[in-house]
Amino acid sequence: MKDELERLILNNQHSFQNEEPLEGHFERFEARLQKASKPTRKFDFQMVLKVAAIVVFALLVVNQARIWLTPEKKETLSLGSISPEYREVEFYYTNAIQADIKQLDVFEKEGLITESEQQMMLKEQKEFDQMYQKLIEDLKANPDDERVINAMLEYYQSRINVLSLVINKLKEVKQHKRLHNEIDI
Repeated sequence: MKDELERLILNNQHSFQNEEPLEGHFERFEARLQKASKPTRKFDFQMVLKVAAIVVFALLVVNQARIWLTPEKKETLSLGSISPEYREVEFYYTNAIQADIKQLDVFEKEGLITESEQQMMLKEQKEFDQMYQKLIEDLKANPDDERVINAMLEYYQSRINVLSLVINKLKEVKQHKRLHNEIDI
């Protein structure tokens, strides 16, 4: 059998040698190899989802860090935070007090207030500020207590009365100096 196969191949050898590949076979083969070796560009939807998830996670972390690290703004409680009517009253009193303090500054610049008088007024203002802080604490503890609200109203009235009394006395001194042409108090 082996001899028969060898004889068949040897007899038909010329037909086996005619089975050469078609012209351009090697170029086409090389082109297919290059095409197979290049990475194909595919839209990877999973990668897009991963990147979006990372971005959303990063934004959430930044937002939580901002909330955690930023101190809360404490709302200051005052008479005006109780009702709009008290807000108007507080606005009136605080503006009147500020106007009187500016008037005292003018008198101080004019030399009508001595250093010791200035120190005494600063001490009184400091006492008023301490009293106001105590009233604010009381208001925080009892926001609906009428006694605390009335005490705050009395505080404003007392402060304005004291400032008005001092300003009126300084105006008298100024008038007196003007009438008598005094240089020093």
